[in-house]
Amino acid sequence: MDFIQGILNQSPEIALFLSLAVGYWIGKFRFGSFQLGGVAGSLLVAVLISQLGVQIDSGIKAVLFALFIYAVGFESGPQFFRSLGRQSIREILMAAVMAVSALLTVVVIARVFDLDKGLAAGLAAGGLTQSAIIGTAGSAIEKLGLAADEVQRLQGNVAIGYAVTYIFGSFGAIILCVNVLPWLTRRGIREDAQQAEAEQLAGLHVYGVGEQPAAPELIGRIYQVSQGGRSVEAIESSAFGGAVTVERIRRDGAIVGVEPSVELVEGDVVLLVGRRAGVVEIGEGLGKELQNAEDMDVVMVSQDIAITNPEFLKRPAGEILAKTATTLRHGVYIVGLRRTGTPLALDADTVIQPGDVVTLYGTPKDVQRVATIAGPILAPSDKTDFVFHGLGLAVGLLIGLLVVRAGSIPLTLGSGGGALLAGLLFGWYRSRKHTLGNMPTGASTLLRDLGLAGFVVVIGLQTGQQAVTTIMDQGISLFFFGVVVTVLPLMITMLFGWYVLRYDNTAIFAGALSGSRSANPAFGEVLDKAGNSVPTTPFAITYALANVFLTLLGPLVVAFT
Repeated sequence: MDFIQGILNQSPEIALFLSLAVGYWIGKFRFGSFQLGGVAGSLLVAVLISQLGVQIDSGIKAVLFALFIYAVGFESGPQFFRSLGRQSIREILMAAVMAVSALLTVVVIARVFDLDKGLAAGLAAGGLTQSAIIGTAGSAIEKLGLAADEVQRLQGNVAIGYAVTYIFGSFGAIILCVNVLPWLTRRGIREDAQQAEAEQLAGLHVYGVGEQPAAPELIGRIYQVSQGGRSVEAIESSAFGGAVTVERIRRDGAIVGVEPSVELVEGDVVLLVGRRAGVVEIGEGLGKELQNAEDMDVVMVSQDIAITNPEFLKRPAGEILAKTATTLRHGVYIVGLRRTGTPLALDADTVIQPGDVVTLYGTPKDVQRVATIAGPILAPSDKTDFVFHGLGLAVGLLIGLLVVRAGSIPLTLGSGGGALLAGLLFGWYRSRKHTLGNMPTGASTLLRDLGLAGFVVVIGLQTGQQAVTTIMDQGISLFFFGVVVTVLPLMITMLFGWYVLRYDNTAIFAGALSGSRSANPAFGEVLDKAGNSVPTTPFAITYALANVFLTLLGPLVVAFT
């Protein structure tokens, strides 16, 4: 055992990654409908490893958490700012009910069981996993006018209460948000997340990775002309308003330049590209379809274009098409439209907004021609823009250092709140300026998952041994008090959200609930269950409020106990 302890102390990062590996393995096991999950499993394993006396630097925890919360904010920034308004009232009430019920729970326990102000504040800090309470409570204790040794004793008790209750504060929130909440609503997080995503798409079908329609909308077909006399212009203008393009003509074994005035003759081989209905209609009148033909293979591309031309913005799509020269849009087909990352149905009345991205289909030459007028081509890349995101994280951490005082109470977002706010802002800006801030989905997912799980593991390694030792020395009652502080406010807020606020989507409800307790590990598990970003927006709103509301509990607990 001393040998293992020596290795882990010499290289504590081994304990970090071992906790992740074993924790995620344990988290896969199911017990009926209950599943621990990777984050909770990692926390449990970290607490066990911590009994060996592993020492790990707190700077690692700060970095991992900043990466996690920034990635969450960056992914949800566009949707977050779109959702602000009256529809956010429920999230505001959720955060307020959580803070009030938590304060009442801590004060009642402290008075009934005669806990001093230090233990009561530590109970709040650990049971609610709000580390900022330690600082605000300690500052409030200093202002009580007590003797220096008594102030030191009470501040020490804050740390003791925090260490004993923090582990279950994280673990219990996961259980309630991921397992108890779906039991209450009788609905699954994954199913409701998919339903909410479908509603956001307004019935527009979005194909997943590796999926494609059996009968695609855009097709190419080769025909041998049986009766000549029709010009290219006549063919293209006769099918559903120009839904077909003549891309190539071969005559007598040679390729003929495609011009509007060129007339087809009997025996010509023609490649038609366009909307399926138009190609089939025109093709039936041209002649026999060929399965393949020499020199008729044309490369087509699908490219995303960021609409930046002021002439195209704030105008309906139908008006834009009507006033755009035929020579400009010839051979180019609109495949889709996305706004803040969400696909939209595109019809004549759809108004193009700044930041919209349109997907065009056509030959590289044709698409490039349109891009020179409409806006830049967004070439897919697996590279992360570290200039943009490094600046984003730095700005967020600087914001977290700012302190505003309400009387004698210091209010601050902290590094987590600052990184979240920066992620939201930089994510929103990225949705307007698509040429900046690239972050592939895989990179964002890695930052989010590794950041959260690693953060929780470091907490377990740092506090697990002290928590177990304190429980054994002082009895288990303080631990059970922490369980009540963790569970009761969450249950009250959960019931308030279900019966009063009428949340009818479990994924959105779980995001709001975990945010109202600033329960980042719970939110990570909620995201994993959801499989998409639906819970992120309600979480971001309640999390920002909870960072303020719960931080205020420190001096309030000291005042009322």
